[in-house]
Amino acid sequence: MSVLRRAKTWEISESEDSDHDLKAKSEPRVTLSPPARKRRSKEEIEAERLKAKERKEERGRRRAARAREKEERRQEQQRRREAADTLKSLRPESCIKSLTVCIEPALLQHDGSDILLDTLAMLEWRFTLESQRLSRSITWTRELPQQGEDGRVCVEEEQMVLVFTLADFVDVVISVKEMADSDGEGTGAVLSPLLECLNRNKVVTMLVTEFESARWTKESEDHFPEQMLRPKLGMKSRDVEEVLVYLQLYRNISVVFLESWQDVTDHVCAVTKALSKRPFKLLTEGSELPFCVAGSWAGGARVERDGSGLRDVWSRQVQQLNRASPAVASAVTESFPSPQLLLQAYRDLGSEAEKKGMLAGLSVKTEGKERRVGPDISARTYRCLTAENPQLVLD
Repeated sequence: MSVLRRAKTWEISESEDSDHDLKAKSEPRVTLSPPARKRRSKEEIEAERLKAKERKEERGRRRAARAREKEERRQEQQRRREAADTLKSLRPESCIKSLTVCIEPALLQHDGSDILLDTLAMLEWRFTLESQRLSRSITWTRELPQQGEDGRVCVEEEQMVLVFTLADFVDVVISVKEMADSDGEGTGAVLSPLLECLNRNKVVTMLVTEFESARWTKESEDHFPEQMLRPKLGMKSRDVEEVLVYLQLYRNISVVFLESWQDVTDHVCAVTKALSKRPFKLLTEGSELPFCVAGSWAGGARVERDGSGLRDVWSRQVQQLNRASPAVASAVTESFPSPQLLLQAYRDLGSEAEKKGMLAGLSVKTEGKERRVGPDISARTYRCLTAENPQLVLD
């Protein structure tokens, strides 16, 4: 039989445990207490309170500044939107929608007047039939935006067209002759309301029509309409010419002789289109450079605070000279990066001929070809930079 052996183990006596407990009890315990808080003086409390108040005011100022900047950005965006809307409303395609052609109902009694109404309806232009101050007249009105409940106001344009038959124009001519013979005392039943409209700053155009088509076509090849009128009016050539000159120069009334109502319709459409283009044209003509509204030259060369961009300005100044291409300007600015350096080079030379030809030998590279600046551009540049006479012609 195998003998079982017991593993050797450490035996701890009760005396050792008691010694350990006594030793632990005998060691003193160390407890850490928080340091005593220093009491602040009234001055320190007041200073801290003032600092806190300043920090609060600073935060309030920053919030107010951010709110102010946000409001300014919003107002700027609003102004830009309004400017864009205004510009859009001034374009001809938008302005023509606000125009209304006002036709006097008496004109509908003429044969062929339906051509005008059909054309306006086909173009989808607004027109109305309403009584006018002058019979047989056509005027225009424009709707403009306005602050208020209605939002829009109707303004009458100064253009006015009178459609006269040959008999009507005869009455006008007779009235003018009578007024001229009586030193302006009598104006006649036809001319009196017309002159009253002219006092309202109206621009009147007389359209004389209803000629016989066959005779018009046959006779207009060799004669002017005024010459065709003379035998019809029973007046001398000089009398008719005097009436036309008087109406044009003294009363600012243009007289146009037309063949048919189709020509009258074309004239009315042309005036309507011209009135639709007027607001945008006035806007562009009111700018400083209306001929340069787009393109790379419109904004000019940008110059930064560190001076970058000055060379582009100098290059564009050279390009303003006659026949100075961008390649020529680049060659000049590469050799002389500033006008001051070019002027210093001129001062270093002795004779006038050397100064005029100093730039002639500069190399100009264009599309793989190489050429020279030439004596003409060189002399022109010298005169431009050194001449004291502002009326001097450079070429």
